[in-house]
Formats: sequence, structure tokens, C-alpha cells
Amino acid sequence: MTMPGHGSTVDGVVRRSARRTPARVAVEYGDRRWTYQELDTAVSRAASVLLGHGLSPGDRVGSYGHNSDAYLIGFLACARAGLVHVPVNQHLTGDDLAYIVGQSGSSLVLADPQLAGRLPKDVRTVPLRDADDSLLARLPAAHPYDGPEPRTEDLAQLLYTSGTTALPKGAMMTHRALVHEYLSAITALDLSAGDRPVHALPLYHSAQMHVFLLPCLAVGATNVILDGPDGDRLFDLIEAGRVDSLFAPPTVWIGLSNRSDFASRDLSGLRKAYYGASVMPVPVLERLRERLPRLAFYNCFGQSEIGPLATVLGPDEHKGRMDSCGRPVLFVDARVVDEDGRDVPDGTPGEIVYRSPQLCEGYWDKPEETAEAFRDGWFHSGDLAVRDAQGYLTIVDRVKDVINSGGVLVASRQVEDALYTHEAVAEAAVIGLPDERWIEAVTAVVVPRGEVTEAELIAHAREKLPSFKAPKRVLFVDELPRNASGKILKRELRDRFTR
Repeated sequence: MTMPGHGSTVDGVVRRSARRTPARVAVEYGDRRWTYQELDTAVSRAASVLLGHGLSPGDRVGSYGHNSDAYLIGFLACARAGLVHVPVNQHLTGDDLAYIVGQSGSSLVLADPQLAGRLPKDVRTVPLRDADDSLLARLPAAHPYDGPEPRTEDLAQLLYTSGTTALPKGAMMTHRALVHEYLSAITALDLSAGDRPVHALPLYHSAQMHVFLLPCLAVGATNVILDGPDGDRLFDLIEAGRVDSLFAPPTVWIGLSNRSDFASRDLSGLRKAYYGASVMPVPVLERLRERLPRLAFYNCFGQSEIGPLATVLGPDEHKGRMDSCGRPVLFVDARVVDEDGRDVPDGTPGEIVYRSPQLCEGYWDKPEETAEAFRDGWFHSGDLAVRDAQGYLTIVDRVKDVINSGGVLVASRQVEDALYTHEAVAEAAVIGLPDERWIEAVTAVVVPRGEVTEAELIAHAREKLPSFKAPKRVLFVDELPRNASGKILKRELRDRFTR
């Protein structure tokens, strides 16, 4: 006997919205529009197409494509069919790509045709779109799936960590964990059916998919999906009144604020600005708020293993704590602890640890890494933070990025904020490089804007910081390495400049 479902699943989020507002437009991509009813039907048809390839519930299905409506439908179809979706960074190639496909054990990969040739030769593929036999093209002839519903404790996705310090690990996310995270996002980010969000960051990344697109579908909003964060397209959509909220990492916000037309375009229709995925330099945030004083800014912080939203700093909470990442969201319990797992006093740096129904079940096929991350019954984030008396958290650094300079620990973020106050600094990343005298020398890697010298920037930093925190060296580069979510890859910088 099949018992009725009592929980909630990822695909059920869209099904409920379709029953509630079937005729409302759910998604726009290019010249295609999907109402909620059309989207829900497409998901059921796509689930049948996938199962027709001989897949069984629990099988992993890779997804290797650029942003599109087809990418979203493929993810939701996997969820409805009980398959485990494996999003893959569309920029990966060679060994990095083969590692994720192989380590996850993906039986099939949904791929954009122009990317499929990069995959290992023995991997079965189905085109997502732009082909006669693509998932999108086969929907009209497919029968809607009417098989068993997935259970809330079933795996929905393997979210691979960005791998900024080691090989990526597949965080095992259940339907239950993701749906809890959607509820946290909806409440903390004030999402509603009246919002008109634009989704321009990669959908393979957990922030764009799980903090914004799926929660916005849950509340019945109309969502615009773009291929990428193109400034011209974004500004046009805002001026035309078609979108009113945007999520972007600091690197994108920096790029938008540096545009020559940033001061002249009419951006007053933008109501909500969300930033996250890496630390926002306070001077950049101050410039944005000065230019757009009515815009509500939200700082979103977390990591893949928690779905990924863990804390939020809301619009009314920025005053006096611009560098804070806020307080834990609805379903997250957080502590700040020392190396022995004991709570540290407020104002003292320590590692953030979490307990939450949003957390992953561990890392796919990595029991030792799972045991290390979840020791003592809490998930150890690797983020160094301080907590104040009101419960607000401020990220000091990644534990592995703290610089040991002459036996004194220096947080790179404070040095970066000081550098960003210089008008000739477009972007900056501070790292520690091996040094005979200092153990690690505080080193700034800077993308300049205009003429500036190493001596000028060191002198500027010394005006803002104690001398031991100021950079010992400044290296100039044309651009900083980063992953598609906007995180600067400091490991690559350390490898490049270590002598």
C-alpha cells in the first residue's frame, strides 16, 4: 500500500504554486514564457523523459549547461522522478570536469550541445536544449510522470563545494534540507509573489538556485532568467520596470558600480539588492548605498553544505554594522567556538559551527571528511567570525586564510577594506606568502584603476591600520582568479606568487 506524502519535496514547491496561481507567469527566458501550470506540466513530462533512459530513483544525473529554462526544468524533473541532480560548473573542463562526473557516479549528463564534447567519451548525455532530441524538444510528446513521489529524506542534489582550498566535495542535500532552506530564505529576504527578480548568476551554483530562484517560485513570483550578469541587459530590464530585485556577488556589484553609466541610468525601479557568496568590501557598499539611497540591501551569507543560506543582515540592520553578515536565519542554530569546541566570549574570534535541518547529510563517498566536518554534533564551517552581544556575526576570514605574520594573526578582510578606500584600487585580495622574517608576509594583490605605485598603497594602508597589519608587498595584476560564483580563489594566488 502506498501511503500519501506528508512532507514537502523540491518539485512540490512548484506543484503547489501551479495549483494556487496556474495562469501567472513563472519564468521568462529569452522569448519563452512559462506559466506556473505550464512549468509544472513540463517538469512532469521531463521526469518521464529521464526515466525513459533506464534510470532508477537514486541514480545521479549531471547537469552541465548555461542558464536557461531547460536547466531549471531538468533540475525539477530530477527531483520529481527521485533522481539525484548533480550541478556542474559550466566552465569546468578536463580533469576537473571528469572528477565531478566520475566521483558522483552520474549515470547520465544533461548538457548544452556546445559543451557536451568536453565530457568524458564514455558518459551518456542528453541535450538540454537547442537540438531536435533535446529534453526541451521532447516534452510535447512525453506523458506526464505519475509515479511514486520522492520522500523528504531522499537525496535531491549533490552540491559540490567550490574547491577553493581542496578537491570539491559533494554535499548530500535531501529534499527536506532544501525545503527548510527555502522557508528560511523566504522569511529572511522578504520574498513575495509581487517581486520581479532577475536571476543572472549561474544556476548550477546553490546561491542563485536555492536562495533565490526556488524560493521565488515557492511564493509565486515572476522570474526572469538571464544567461549571465550583463550590465547592459540588467540596466535595461530595471529601467523598463521588468525586474525589481537582483542578487549578485561583490565582484559583480563592483563591476556595475564602476560602469561609466552607473550614475546616469535610471535605476530607481530596483527595490531589493542582495549580495553574498564572498565578503563585500565596506567602501564599495557605502558607494552603492550613497548612489541608491532607497534601495534595500541584504547581506546573504552561508555555504553549500547548509543549502546555502545561514545568516542574513537585513536592510534595517546595516547601520553601525556594515561589515556584519547578520544573524542566523529561521532554521539555523549557530555558535562561535575555539579549537576545542567551546563557546568563545562575544567579540572574540572563533569558528562558526552550525546545527540545522538545512544541513547536508555529509559528503558523497567521503566518510573521513564527513566525520571531520560534523565532529561533536555540529557542522564546522571553516569560517572565522566574531559575535556581538546582539547576536550579529562578522566574518573575520576563512580559518585557512588567516595570515600568521611574525607570530601575530592578521585577518585579510580588514586589510582589503583599507585598500578599497584608495580610489586607484578596483579590486584587492590579501594573502600570506612565505617569508623568512615574518613567517608569512601580508601581501596585497591589486587590480589597479589608474596610476598607483606599491609604495603609495602601502603608505595608504598604514594610515588606516596598525603597521603590522599593513601589506609588506603589493603585486599588481590585470584580474583576480575567481570561480563562477564570484569567490576570489586565494589558493591560486598563493600558488602563483609563492617563490
